Amino acid sequence: MNRALVTGAAGFIGSHVVRELQERGVEVRALLRPGEPRVNLEGLAPLEILEGDVLDRAAVDSAMEGVDTLFHLAAIYAVWMKDWSRIYEVNMQGSRNVLWSAVRHGVGRVVYTSSIAAIGVAPGQQLSDETTPFNQYALGNHYVLTKYLSQQEALGFAEHNLDLVVVNPAFPFGERDRVPTPTGQIITDILKGHNRFYFDGGVNIVDVRDVARGHVLAAEKGRRGELYILGHANVTLEQLNRLVCRLAGLDRTLLKFPVPAVKVAAVGLTWLADHLTHRPPLTTPKEVQYSSQYLYADVSKARRELGLEPTPMEESLERAIRWFRAAGMA
Repeated sequence: MNRALVTGAAGFIGSHVVRELQERGVEVRALLRPGEPRVNLEGLAPLEILEGDVLDRAAVDSAMEGVDTLFHLAAIYAVWMKDWSRIYEVNMQGSRNVLWSAVRHGVGRVVYTSSIAAIGVAPGQQLSDETTPFNQYALGNHYVLTKYLSQQEALGFAEHNLDLVVVNPAFPFGERDRVPTPTGQIITDILKGHNRFYFDGGVNIVDVRDVARGHVLAAEKGRRGELYILGHANVTLEQLNRLVCRLAGLDRTLLKFPVPAVKVAAVGLTWLADHLTHRPPLTTPKEVQYSSQYLYADVSKARRELGLEPTPMEESLERAIRWFRAAGMA
């Protein structure tokens, strides 16, 4: 790997992938949306930056010229949008444009960023792994559906001789989560006191720097057509809330709400977002339905085949809390 193209390079995970590549001496070309803020790329070594939308085939072809490795991260990660059509355009058609361009330009290796959301959820508190069949169709969550459907298309490219590996990040957190992502929103809401309750359910959390390292390891060691979950610790929503409070030095009383009551509240919050505030709500009914499952994962495949060893969870969370506070987000 000598010269890599990173789409979504100014984003949360993408900017960390750029840093990881530069630390390994790889020449990086970063593809950004036109006018996209570049603050996440500040302080890096000299970097070739191109602006272009993944829906613009000519711009994608121009960015693909002369690279031997592609990291495709450009995607929309959202639980609420005023108009959902954009998430289908970017996450699906954008991916098609990028992968077809990689085929035309003879790119030697592709790391395709999917999501743990594109993997099925095992019953109860059992661990899902890369072989768990997808079973979230009835959920109706647009992000989950677009990530699964685009992942399946990417695997089709691998079956037809594109040297492509899929990585499935769990719930990442860490520095430079400026939007923030839904995962970061959980942490900032806890820090700001907006989230003083929990309900049944659990997630697999992971340091974003480990996710970035997993991308590069997948390029180096991953097997074509294989999926690799990039995750770390399985925690209940209560455990995550209490851990963030403890590490942040917050003494808070937390309340447990039954899932049906949270769904009712989410309906009201979503109505306000749709009709009045036009800003993302604290949660939505579909998000509650998804996260009230135990989204636990077996991450042994990435450890075994890629050599990905995660950072201790408390160390990662402490660093994330410091960053959110320093950035004025908590």
